[in-house]
Amino acid sequence: MQAPKLVILGRDGILNRFREDHVKEPAEWEPIPGALEAVARLNHAGWHVVVATNQAGIGRGMIDMAAVNAVHLQMMKMLAAKGGRLDAVFFCPHTREENCDCRKPLPGMMLDIAERYGTSLAQVPMVADTLRDLQAARAAGCPPHLVRTGRASLVGDGELAQWLASVPGTVVHDDLPAFASYLLHQELAARFAV
Repeated sequence: MQAPKLVILGRDGILNRFREDHVKEPAEWEPIPGALEAVARLNHAGWHVVVATNQAGIGRGMIDMAAVNAVHLQMMKMLAAKGGRLDAVFFCPHTREENCDCRKPLPGMMLDIAERYGTSLAQVPMVADTLRDLQAARAAGCPPHLVRTGRASLVGDGELAQWLASVPGTVVHDDLPAFASYLLHQELAARFAV
């Protein structure tokens, strides 16, 4: 059986605008221009898209599970309106102080995704907007990709160079649509190279 074509995305700063105060209700979930369409393009090319997101606001008591579910329902509805879908949303509800193994930069969520899909992560690109998420990709064995939206849009060239030096092999893209174009181009090139 062939392994599924699978992509792992962070949520805040990749699909939707990052908020320092957390997305606490559906009205606060604001998609980044072109991000939902990028997921739809990947879906239509046969890719399964999964989100892995730290949601420490739960552990801090800023948001409860009903609100998280409402936010994710809104996200799914907005994606469906653009012809896209997420297969699943994996999230870590813990604070940094809880020392769990699912909070990025640790690889727990990605390992859970690999187990769920019965696949190796070596061919599963992971899209990040922070150094922490790039480190999580490396720890899990996923090819790391950085989009310059969200928190990555706030770092200067020097800090970005440090990120890339600490996670070698990271491919940088302007945004999620640019990542989708890159991935689909790579797939097409590989098909014709055979």
